Amino acid sequence: MAVVIREGHDVDIRQLQALCHHAPWAAGRTPDGIKLMLENTDYIFSAWDDRRLVGFARVLTDRIYRATLWDVVVHPDYQGQGVGESLMKTIVSHPVLSGVQKFWLNTRDKQAFYERFGFVRSDQGMFLERPSKG
Repeated sequence: MAVVIREGHDVDIRQLQALCHHAPWAAGRTPDGIKLMLENTDYIFSAWDDRRLVGFARVLTDRIYRATLWDVVVHPDYQGQGVGESLMKTIVSHPVLSGVQKFWLNTRDKQAFYERFGFVRSDQGMFLERPSKG
């Protein structure tokens, strides 16, 4: 079955906790913490292989000037198969998020991956900048 990208808060907390275990920066997250994180996130994107959560990303934003991309993670069994690429394409082309002037991303690795979607490196992390719409 093909992996499907979904938008929304319908993410199983236990599956997300297990997925986070594969990302060193998120490995210690608890179910209560993840629940609170999801409740306070503006946009949630998840990748599913049938009922199995295999990828995740989230965005915090004011919907016009600034957005921050957080917690992009793909299960190791699915890396290199286009799951991360599908998540990123969905995010940067999203009807609301595609109009945000500046997207921030804090990462210490995989910069070349994010550069494929227009992000550039800076001493403050990575960002994607677009012309202002307001």
